[in-house]
Amino acid sequence: METTDFFEVAKRYKVLFFDAYGVLKNSRGILEGIDRTFKFLLEADIDFYIVTNDASRSPQRLAAAYIEQGLAVVDANRIISSGMLATEYLRLKVKTGSVAYLGTEASAHYLQEVGLDTLSIADVNLDQCEDINALVFLDDEGFDWNRDINKIVNLLRKRNIPAIVANTDRSYPVSSKEVAVAIGGVADMVEAITGRRFIKFGKPDAQMFIFAYDHSQRAQEVGKEQILMVGDTLTTDILGGNKFGIDTALVLSGNTLRESAAEQIHATGIIPDYICESAVIR
Repeated sequence: METTDFFEVAKRYKVLFFDAYGVLKNSRGILEGIDRTFKFLLEADIDFYIVTNDASRSPQRLAAAYIEQGLAVVDANRIISSGMLATEYLRLKVKTGSVAYLGTEASAHYLQEVGLDTLSIADVNLDQCEDINALVFLDDEGFDWNRDINKIVNLLRKRNIPAIVANTDRSYPVSSKEVAVAIGGVADMVEAITGRRFIKFGKPDAQMFIFAYDHSQRAQEVGKEQILMVGDTLTTDILGGNKFGIDTALVLSGNTLRESAAEQIHATGIIPDYICESAVIR
């Protein structure tokens, strides 16, 4: 399978949207050499944003993690998270009561911004849950997978409330060879068990790309033909970018492995404009 050097691709655009996991980092930290990519973008005056389904922490804390690992150019304004869309939904749709969540205390930032009472699913008493008016899936950590997922199923049996998924990713790369189950995969399982229809935010939905596009236009007005989406997953990053009408580059440093990429592209019919080994500029 033929690949294109990422440098030759990136220099053709005015704005780059990067996915996070599998493109810039994995569970061990930022990918080796990715700092050279951002150095090039700054020198070439190419704007960039991290468009991520990661709702595990606030944009400020996500940016701080990049800075701690040597990417000082990534500030909170560069982070566009699906959790921000969940916040907007709750602000508009849930006026009273409390919101239960599945995830870490840090991920609850997106709910606390709304001003509603929040509580971890671990703290929910199913015999006294009448004031819970929404449930949000935020992160794949911070709970007991057996006890708390069962509790969520039973909460949704007792309460006819909206279930919001702030991260639609089903898996994320932890190394070049392995992936882990993400909160979107957990939500899909619970949705199937309960027979409910959940409200989902994140790539590949157009709303995520509209949000990112509008955000990028505040810095400079560019047409869609000048924006590139860089991602490692066909069904989220590449499909979402294609549907929104921007060019896409699939990188083989995360969810999509080189040995299976051609087969996956053929099977899904999701075709990126470019395929690159990684987003690292050599």
